[in-house]
Amino acid sequence: MKLKAVTAALMLAAISLPAFAADEFYVVQDVKTKKCTIVDKKPTDTSMTVVSPSGTIYKSRTEAESGMKTVKVCTSN
Repeated sequence: MKLKAVTAALMLAAISLPAFAADEFYVVQDVKTKKCTIVDKKPTDTSMTVVSPSGTIYKSRTEAESGMKTVKVCTSN
């Protein structure tokens, strides 16, 4: 019985884990245009650079928008 409960808990965790990952927002800057934007996935290519302080990961878009106002390279454009 314990094995079934543990298996069910692991399956539930595996299914719900991607939903938690969707709550990540990054402030990034386009390398060519120097324009800052907010994305919901960490950039994997070299055309975008994460510019938030210490690589901060924001929990909501609103937090990321507020954070973007404090990033010096984003406010100087």
